[in-house]
Amino acid sequence: MKRSGETDDEITALAQRMREMISASWMSQAIYVAAELRIADFLVKGARTEQELAALTQTHEGALRRLLRALTTIDFCRELEDGSFEVTPLGSLLATDAPYSLRSWALWWGAQLWPVWGQLLYSVRTGQSARKLLLGTEGFGHLERDPALARIFHGAAAELTKLTAIDVVRAYDFSGLDRIVDVGGGCGELLAAVLLAAPAARGVLFDLPPAVELGRAQLETLGLAARCEFVAGSFFDSVPAGGDVYILKSVIHDWNGADCQRILRNCRKAMGGGRILLIEEMLPEHLTNSRAHQAVACSDLTMLAALAAQERTDAELRELLASAGFRVVRVLPAGPTFRIIEALPEPWLT
Repeated sequence: MKRSGETDDEITALAQRMREMISASWMSQAIYVAAELRIADFLVKGARTEQELAALTQTHEGALRRLLRALTTIDFCRELEDGSFEVTPLGSLLATDAPYSLRSWALWWGAQLWPVWGQLLYSVRTGQSARKLLLGTEGFGHLERDPALARIFHGAAAELTKLTAIDVVRAYDFSGLDRIVDVGGGCGELLAAVLLAAPAARGVLFDLPPAVELGRAQLETLGLAARCEFVAGSFFDSVPAGGDVYILKSVIHDWNGADCQRILRNCRKAMGGGRILLIEEMLPEHLTNSRAHQAVACSDLTMLAALAAQERTDAELRELLASAGFRVVRVLPAGPTFRIIEALPEPWLT
């Protein structure tokens, strides 16, 4: 049905835009396949023909050529005059050893989040995790039974954290702090950035055992392990005591309200004084058609489908912190969507 004054050209333009959005998932799967086949790893060494790449990747030559040509349309690679392909600066981000590689994230999204998103309707109807529907596991239980999958997950989380860490250390002054506890710190990407920005500080990396061991290796490689303690445990039980600041980056959005309260209260119990920093993609009160809002909306729906969890607004984060005995003192932007919520412990009510 036409709206008043709307022309056929305007309607067809909108229809074309909607068509593109409906089929946009082809790009994530093409990128996933490129990551799985390590095409960027081969192309960063120089241009190669489809025959060479097919032999290296053990794929069907004709089918691989079709993938490569499709990847040229999204600036992953270029087809040269002689028919060979070279990687672009954008495509090189899928190389394993790229400084800001996103290969693990492409693998995680394309293989693990893909089926979860396919059950978004179930999650919207029920408010429940589609992953639980598919795998029968709660939270991150699927990682406990598959160490190889856990390594991909932690690698993906580290890649995203490395990007966010740049904005975090620009936005927040960590100088003058002695003991920095990274709660649920994964592979230690954020803690490493903080310790580099605050040379006098010492860090505590706290997470489940597999993540802590990956973090130890990472911080040893960076020459920072001597300034760190590596503590394995669950933040549902307790967290290391005596920190000047407790950092929780992308932790709260993984859990429901009751679980978040347990985590935050355990942080509160561990504090003599100090403060807490929540680093989260804050959900705006009103969403608009913008890249930044699309990113946080995507994350929010991912949390719903994967974990029956959510991104939260400023008011929701303040309420959650207050319920665990904290008072928000300031909120700082850290990039387009992330915010640093700094809070101090209130005296316990009796």
